[in-house]
Amino acid sequence: MIIHLLSFLLMACGASSPKQSDTTIIGQKVQFSSLSEKAKAYYADAIRPLYEKQLLRSGFNGAILFAKNGEIVFEDYRGDINFKTKEPITPTTPFHLASISKTFTAMTILRLMEQGRISLEDPVYKYLSGFPYTSITIKNLLSHRSGLPKYDHFMSGTRAIVTRRKNRRGKWVKRTSYITDPISVTGLSTNADVLKYLNQIQPPLESQPNKRYHYCNTNYALLALIIEKITGQTYPQYLKDSVFTPLGMQHSYVFSLKDTANYVPSYNYNKSPFKLEKLDCIYGDKNVYSTVRDLLIWDRALYQGTFIKPETFALSIEPQSNETRGIRNYGLGWHLVIDPPNPTIVYHNGWWHGNNTVFRRLIADTATVIVLGNKFNRNIWSAGKMSSVFTGRVDTTGMEE
Repeated sequence: MIIHLLSFLLMACGASSPKQSDTTIIGQKVQFSSLSEKAKAYYADAIRPLYEKQLLRSGFNGAILFAKNGEIVFEDYRGDINFKTKEPITPTTPFHLASISKTFTAMTILRLMEQGRISLEDPVYKYLSGFPYTSITIKNLLSHRSGLPKYDHFMSGTRAIVTRRKNRRGKWVKRTSYITDPISVTGLSTNADVLKYLNQIQPPLESQPNKRYHYCNTNYALLALIIEKITGQTYPQYLKDSVFTPLGMQHSYVFSLKDTANYVPSYNYNKSPFKLEKLDCIYGDKNVYSTVRDLLIWDRALYQGTFIKPETFALSIEPQSNETRGIRNYGLGWHLVIDPPNPTIVYHNGWWHGNNTVFRRLIADTATVIVLGNKFNRNIWSAGKMSSVFTGRVDTTGMEE
């Protein structure tokens, strides 16, 4: 497969590859150069056979968009958003973005920082009354270095037990194991319920704050509450008024408790629907709904500095977890693949129920790949590798949620 793809890329690039734009300088506003119709056709012709092989043959149900220099070079829409009503997927069909939602939460926090309304070093308890973990900061939440346990575990009948033991070198280390526990939370939970549980039960941290990277949805559920505290608006309303409407993202919104009557399920690989469950109304870590075209608007805003300043975005993609070796890291709301001399890949994938999603940004090439699916398909995550049509390099990174 890799040899076949490499051969394809070499032949394509050797034939009539359009001139690449200048490398983007991180921290500066991007001025896109227009693509010729010939360049757009070149990219579309390169993408189409890869799309058919990697996604369509596996029963892809969703929307896909490739962009170069802020312009669409390929898009497609397949299947139904609602299998019961047979409503087809169109360019205006919103999908649950799952953890891509975290990019909106993180960039909103950084915008509040720009406005002088928050400091990344502020302790969380400054904004969330009764929060018992006094050493955790806003930055710890953004970078997944808080050590907090996952609400999707402790509110679903799973409890973490942290123990200390000696490793092979005789050094004392902490180990986390999970056991089943009686479910103490029933009904449809909200972000306030997550905070209430933490305040009342005070489950043990899985590591000390800023000790290590530990991807955890709890962090971003709390960040949404902090946004509400600072702005005086609900998270869904604030994103509508301050993000979606100003940027022109007309088909984007945040799903919350008030929307449950209009819930449309996502689907497992066998088309069985996921019913509304008790954690489905918690937002900030998930629950932003959007389209591939609206996500392209978000992408452009980040390139051009119309939402946060370019230097602030540069801060968001600085690696925060360097205690272990490897090419993977996390910034402030973004996964990173850092593999010199190749340019850094900035991305966020997502998964919740049957939704799995890709938002992959090749900043050095001003290119973006967006894939949104509502019927679980593991190939969606690997489809991000099709970004190789922009770079001429085979991408062997595996980036699941």
